[in-house]
Amino acid sequence: VQLQASGGGPVQAGGSLRLSCAASRSTISNNGMAWFRRAPGKEREFVAGIAYRGDTIQYADAVKGRFTISRDNAKNTVYLQMNSLKPEDTAAYFCAVSLTPYSSTDSGRYRYWGQGTQVTVSS
Repeated sequence: VQLQASGGGPVQAGGSLRLSCAASRSTISNNGMAWFRRAPGKEREFVAGIAYRGDTIQYADAVKGRFTISRDNAKNTVYLQMNSLKPEDTAAYFCAVSLTPYSSTDSGRYRYWGQGTQVTVSS
């Protein structure tokens, strides 16, 4: 499975971006998916995850109320709507396909990873 992430870029604090992650195969409709991010000098961290049917969603505390994850299985795509962006959201964002039908905050539970899309939030 190949994952193509897009939608990143520069934005001012308080602005919004929508990330997309398109998968090359439809089999991801049976898998949980998630977004992780890695800021310069920091460890990769979980951002948001969504179960295969979209009915179970997880968010990191740092993004709750500002970010929304969704998926369209017909398009093999998962999205991350990011609102009220802060400079501390600056990072490379990666999408991933879970080993199971559900997401997890543990990066070790993911089989396939996208190449990352850079988000830079200026103050």
